[in-house]
Amino acid sequence: MRRSARNETRLVLASHNAGKLREIAGLLRPYQMTVISAAELGLPEPVETGETFVENAELKARAAATASGMVALSDDSGLCVVALDNAPGIYSARWAGPDKDFAVAMARVEKELERTGATDRRAYFVCALSLCWPDGHCETFQGEVHGQLVFPPRGTRGFGYDPIFMADGYDVTFGEMNPDAKHAISHRAIAFKKMIDACFTD
Repeated sequence: MRRSARNETRLVLASHNAGKLREIAGLLRPYQMTVISAAELGLPEPVETGETFVENAELKARAAATASGMVALSDDSGLCVVALDNAPGIYSARWAGPDKDFAVAMARVEKELERTGATDRRAYFVCALSLCWPDGHCETFQGEVHGQLVFPPRGTRGFGYDPIFMADGYDVTFGEMNPDAKHAISHRAIAFKKMIDACFTD
């Protein structure tokens, strides 16, 4: 049975990623929810030992909920490139290195494609959202958006791999797209809608 979060007014976002905080705080604003980042509370980032997006999302949300005593939301997301056997996948952030430099990560994707000689540019973003309570209960939802990779990177909006990803049916990258338009179609928006329908509405 699903657990409702309708009566919650604050939650911890189990992330130190400023881009994710902006995006998720914006998505939750209509529900009068105040989002506090794990960084603001001084919570450490747990080691992501899961083998899937869902496992890592639940691991991070449980850790933040236990440490803060509040409901916690975690987002584990990444880019899967078909020609690279769906890499970087759950290692998407690690490809950006210790400085979280996604220019480095995007350059690595291009280099790996060139190394393999692959002409297939299909890719998809995956997002797993996990909402966990301090007692360990979690509700987890997943969304995907499919598209093509483009090089060189285009646009300065969004974050992460957005400048090289163009969703199917569009001629602009997520890095060029108006944030509201991206929110309407992104992997995060799809997972988020599932979560809202299950946990935040009657």
